[in-house]
Amino acid sequence: MVTPTRVPLQTLVLLCFVVHPSRPVCVDIPSETDAVLGKSMKLTCISCIKRDEIKSKTHVDWYYMPNKEKDAPPNKTHIYKYDVDSPVESDGPFKGRLEWNGSQDLQDVSIRIINVTYGDRGIYECVVHRQFEFDSFKPSVSLTKEIKLTVKAKATGDAAALYSEIMMYVLLVCLTFWLLVEMVYCYRKISKSDEQALDTATNYLAIPSEQKDNPAAPVTE
Repeated sequence: MVTPTRVPLQTLVLLCFVVHPSRPVCVDIPSETDAVLGKSMKLTCISCIKRDEIKSKTHVDWYYMPNKEKDAPPNKTHIYKYDVDSPVESDGPFKGRLEWNGSQDLQDVSIRIINVTYGDRGIYECVVHRQFEFDSFKPSVSLTKEIKLTVKAKATGDAAALYSEIMMYVLLVCLTFWLLVEMVYCYRKISKSDEQALDTATNYLAIPSEQKDNPAAPVTE
């Protein structure tokens, strides 16, 4: 009986690149949600195509909602769309501050906000609609993603990243100290060994030559 072995994830990713070097790799990652006042902010929306050899028409709509309540109907504002191979910016408070930041194959359909303001806080909705083209029928699929954006006056570092960086420096200091201790210990051990060898050689040279040639006979009763 053959026991199956687990292949590491790094190996699988490498095999994918080796087998299909020209095929783009799509990874669905969440969007950043913390924007900085006055800076630009990318709203990431990924919609991977499993079979890129199938032709499809893609339509993308972006909406903005100041807030979202459970019982109340959503107050959506259409702010951006991608249709007929060209992005179109809608009229409204975001006019002139949005730009297309997606990929050519339309797996990445992200947009970017220029000069973020406090009024940009809220919920952004990305709606992707694809219509696939077959000979006999044209199926379609839709995907909706929400991004809750917050705006801060200054950029703040991630607590987890800061903690990891501190631990890395602490580990480096500990390793350096350990290496120094090992070097001192080895140096002292080698020095002590050299001293013992030197003492042995000195004691041997101090013995008269007659005693070296005629060692003392063992004492018998």
